[in-house]
Amino acid sequence: MSFTIAIDGPAAAGKGTISKEVARIFGLAHLDTGLLYRATGARRLEGMSPIEAAEALRPEDLEREDLRSADVARAASEVAAIPEVRAALVDFQRAFARRQGGAVLDGRDIGTVICPEAEVKLYVTASDNIRANRRWRELVSKGATTSPEAVLADLRERDARDQARATAPLRPAVDAVLLDTSEMSIEDAVARACEIIRASRQD
Repeated sequence: MSFTIAIDGPAAAGKGTISKEVARIFGLAHLDTGLLYRATGARRLEGMSPIEAAEALRPEDLEREDLRSADVARAASEVAAIPEVRAALVDFQRAFARRQGGAVLDGRDIGTVICPEAEVKLYVTASDNIRANRRWRELVSKGATTSPEAVLADLRERDARDQARATAPLRPAVDAVLLDTSEMSIEDAVARACEIIRASRQD
């Protein structure tokens, strides 16, 4: 039996952490679909064309240690706006979503494009300042030299690009449950997500 949980939202809202915990708690496979675009973006930075990089993507590419860098994040957002790149990655994501035993996928278009038939859809968000502060602390902890203001500007630029792209723009699915984590600890956010999922499985 397959059971798909689609978790979407902008950068640094907490969707990745929530998704991993939800997958662990419910014993489901997890795919951070953003890594597909980050890996494609990383290949582009190395000189490969975005479409060629997406078509040649291998599972081991998702294990690269540089996928969380700011440069790769920027490149990921840029290649994600290319329709041919998104098309090349759709089949991989859909097959993962309907795997036996169930799956959790997080990204920006899971509930709207990749898995519109998902049994549970969440849209995780938070205020711009909260998200920027979270991302800044994450980057600094990894040795990056930047400022909260620079991170905020970068996040807003990325949001605008993701929301404006013609193919699969960032937006909540009409039947997604909104989860605003601005004033939540990660424990509270995970607990709320689990409540929503359990309620859905009982329907």
